[in-house]
Amino acid sequence: MFEPKVKNRQTDMLMNAVIQLHDVEDAYRFFEDLCTIPEIRSISQRLEVADLLRKKETYQRIAEETGASSATISRVNRALNYGADGYNRVLDEMEKSK
Repeated sequence: MFEPKVKNRQTDMLMNAVIQLHDVEDAYRFFEDLCTIPEIRSISQRLEVADLLRKKETYQRIAEETGASSATISRVNRALNYGADGYNRVLDEMEKSK
């Protein structure tokens, strides 16, 4: 069973809040209240970087397309290869729902 590194009462509340979201509008409303605009953009950028890495795009192409730094691309790549499998699981589900 997966044991999160950041698990506590507060993170449990956050994760439970996220799974209560019913649609994209709810998600936008929640995240605009929860995060700053730069935080939302940063998180979104990382997700796009993960998607492009899975599609075997080069770091240079990913940087050009997303504006992400090589450090961000490297960090996302490390998470894809050695992390908790979160990117892969959510991107697989997103592909299924297309």
